[in-house]
Amino acid sequence: MMISLRIKSATKLEVLMNKANKITMSRIILSIVIMIILLFPFDSLGIDLPSYIINGNIYVELKYIVAGVLFIIASLTDFFDGKIARKYNMVTEFGKMIDAISDKMLTNSLLVILACQGMVSPVIAVVFIVRDIIVDAIKMLVGNKGKAVAAIGIAKLKTATLMLGLVFSLFYNLPFELIGINVAGFLLIISAILSVVSGFKYFLMAKPYIDAK
Repeated sequence: MMISLRIKSATKLEVLMNKANKITMSRIILSIVIMIILLFPFDSLGIDLPSYIINGNIYVELKYIVAGVLFIIASLTDFFDGKIARKYNMVTEFGKMIDAISDKMLTNSLLVILACQGMVSPVIAVVFIVRDIIVDAIKMLVGNKGKAVAAIGIAKLKTATLMLGLVFSLFYNLPFELIGINVAGFLLIISAILSVVSGFKYFLMAKPYIDAK
């Protein structure tokens, strides 16, 4: 009996932590590492991280570059985990849950940190967080009625522009900063607009279920 229980527990764990879910979990770990790098009080502990001056007027701190590289890697896992899960039939409810958590951890935590450090407009961070709260509440309400709101293309475009905007923000908008074009800011504004539009579309899609008694 004990051996049987152990086998069942091991099988359940293997299902939960399949290859796709392991990739998703790596995104959560990378998100935590990025947060530590950007929030750790290196100066207070007397640790001087390298910094550089580019073109005589662009001050670049190494920690943001390192965080940018890790963010790119983490963003790529968002593409591969879903693709692998669908290709090898590894889609699970646990996977869907941690995928949503990892996405919000990666982008929203970075938005808040960069907003607090003056690298991103606080308005952008507020728009995304409020939108996500509303959309998650809508999905939860619809889910309680046994229904589901499908993902829409504009939401995926929003995520792509957001991630690109954050990458350029971490890389000090280089190389476009050299010619005075704020690509990072432009991408984040476009992404915020798409965020609001997609949130409104989710509401319209869910409205029949919300109104139903």
